Amino acid sequence: MIHGYLGAGKTTFARRLERDLPAIRFTHDEWMVRLYGSDPPIEYFPEFYRRVSEQIEAVWPRCLELGMDAVLDFGFWSRRQRDKTRELVAEIGAQVRLYNLACPDDRAWERIERRNTDLNGGLFIARNTFEVLKARFEPLENDEVRVEVCL
Repeated sequence: MIHGYLGAGKTTFARRLERDLPAIRFTHDEWMVRLYGSDPPIEYFPEFYRRVSEQIEAVWPRCLELGMDAVLDFGFWSRRQRDKTRELVAEIGAQVRLYNLACPDDRAWERIERRNTDLNGGLFIARNTFEVLKARFEPLENDEVRVEVCL
């Protein structure tokens, strides 16, 4: 499980884990782009996001059931989502490792600006979106065991 805000380096880190473990990587943004483009209309975004999430959630648990490692590059912005995922992994009989990626906002925004010039499988993120979505981001709580990663 990879936790972090926009521009923290989650997908870069997920790609590294995918190679090093090896594992099957699930990057939500890449599925969104493949199905709906790099800049889907805001009015459809919640529905598109839900559809992609349902498709991914139908696949990654099966990987664990078959004994493969899975890298979940979802951001895990809410405690509820993290707890739900940990519970599902435990039910399957696998183990969870939670990685926390964080960096200063100015550095994250610089990364996003660079990515916006050549999306290459990423979603376009406007500055206003970056600022507005911060209200939805829930940092990890003290009781959440994690591995800290700085990129």
